[in-house]
Amino acid sequence: MDISHIILVDENDRQIGVMEKLLAHQKGLLHRAFSIFIINSQQQLLLQKRALSKYHSPGLWTNSCCSHPAPGETTLNAARKRLAEEMGFNCALIEIDAFKYRTDFDNGLIEHEYDHILTGTYDGYIVVNPKEVADYKWISFEEIDSLLNTEKEKFTFWFHLAYPLVKKWLGNKQVSQ
Repeated sequence: MDISHIILVDENDRQIGVMEKLLAHQKGLLHRAFSIFIINSQQQLLLQKRALSKYHSPGLWTNSCCSHPAPGETTLNAARKRLAEEMGFNCALIEIDAFKYRTDFDNGLIEHEYDHILTGTYDGYIVVNPKEVADYKWISFEEIDSLLNTEKEKFTFWFHLAYPLVKKWLGNKQVSQ
C-alpha cells in the first residue's frame, strides 16, 4: 500500500482536502492518520522498530503499525490493509480514541496528525515487511513503562502520546468487566 496522497482535515477531523504525502509533511498540514496497538493473550504489546529507510523516525520503536488512510478510504479499512502489509497478519480492530499532535523533525519535515488509535488482539505468526519494519517484539506494559523512563529517545514521538491513552482504555476495560 504505497500511499501517495493523504487526507487533510480540520481540527474536528472533517476532510478539507487531499495532498501529496511528502508535501503535506513539508508544510506541516493537519492530516488523518492511525496508530494500531496489538495485544496478545499474555497482555503484551507488539512493538515494531521502524525501518532505517523511513523518511522520519527511522530505527525508533513504536506501536504495532501506523500509517494514513488514502483518499476515499475509511480509517478502519486502511488500518486493516496496512497491518497485513507491514506485519503480515489480520485481526479484528476497534477504534478506542483519537488525538492531535504536531512535531518538527530534524530533517525539516513536520508531522501534524489527527491520529486515530485502534487496538486488536492477536497471538499468531508475524511476517514483517523489511521495507517498513526493522524488527519487532512482544513486550509487557511494565517493561514499556520502564523503557519510557530510561530510554525514551528510542521511541517515536507519537508513541509517547498514544501509549498512555491505550493504557487508560485497557484499565477502564478491565474495571468494567
